[in-house]
Amino acid sequence: MNVTAYIGLGSNLDNPRRQIEWALDALAQLPGSRLEAAAPLYQSRALGPGPQPDYINTVARLCTTLAPLDLLRELLALETARGRIRDQHWGPRSLDLDILLYGDLVLADQDLTLPHPRLAERAFVLLPLHDLDPDLILPDGTALTRLLARIDRTGIVRL
Repeated sequence: MNVTAYIGLGSNLDNPRRQIEWALDALAQLPGSRLEAAAPLYQSRALGPGPQPDYINTVARLCTTLAPLDLLRELLALETARGRIRDQHWGPRSLDLDILLYGDLVLADQDLTLPHPRLAERAFVLLPLHDLDPDLILPDGTALTRLLARIDRTGIVRL
């Protein structure tokens, strides 16, 4: 069964633009998957601890036959391939790949929560998601445009 999944991409280390470009190419080659579109890049301030470089972010729309946890494993493998080290919560990262939405699935698993639990709080996710699908309705019935109307866009720039 083909499902539309939205993947959040972010990087603030080791040439972030190149990291995102590599990740988009890698997403296009995932088994049982087709990269349908990628939003423009956005630059945003880091939310994590201490001084960090700005992030480059985007969102990709992926059509996939991979089950949610299989997709998650593939994304984690891509992060690892790019040198992602998970030593500090919200610390700097070479590559961060998050499943934001997986069709209309609502899931609360120990390894994966869908929709992404902080999707509605992050302009660097909502803006590129809106670029891809401005009429998107979240699984709980909330319109993406409604979330965008109340989000703080301070410090985020479309590149």
